Amino acid sequence: MLKQVIGKVLSKRVVSDSGDKFLLPCLYLPTSSFHAGKVHCAPRSFFGVEDFLDDDNSRPYTYQKGKKSKNPSKHVSFKQRTVAYMEPFTLDVLISKRFVSASLTHRVTCKQVAVAGTNSKDIKAVLRSRSDIPACLAIGQILAERAREADVYTASYTPRERDKFEGKIRAVVQSLIDNGIDIKVYLD
Repeated sequence: MLKQVIGKVLSKRVVSDSGDKFLLPCLYLPTSSFHAGKVHCAPRSFFGVEDFLDDDNSRPYTYQKGKKSKNPSKHVSFKQRTVAYMEPFTLDVLISKRFVSASLTHRVTCKQVAVAGTNSKDIKAVLRSRSDIPACLAIGQILAERAREADVYTASYTPRERDKFEGKIRAVVQSLIDNGIDIKVYLD
């Protein structure tokens, strides 16, 4: 029955004051109803489906890029907020069975400032083996020279969960320290 009433109202055209334009009527619902007295004339989207809003009343099909904290009431300390700016460079060491690679990365801009690895052409020819302790020492020395060229004299290093701070990784870090780069090592 409601469908028939709405069809009759929409089939009639209302003439405006000037007489040259036709207006489509909109339904006005009383204040006690569901729409609280607002004119109910919903625009249709391009695909013929009403546009919808997300839970936070944002535009459809948009997502927030930032991650929400699991515990929003958790206090973030001053050190946690400023450590990326106080110690802006980090050392990353990768040791595989075939080669050794190390890089210094700026934390804020995520740009690599200095990179050295035994897989590069100029270092491959000089070394006898690309993954032993002398190769690690050579990578540390070359990385230190490239870091000094980029005006980097301090960095921090936190080993990955699977890495132990011994052997080849320690050789790379020790070589950097011996060649004038101050490395802060954070062990758990």
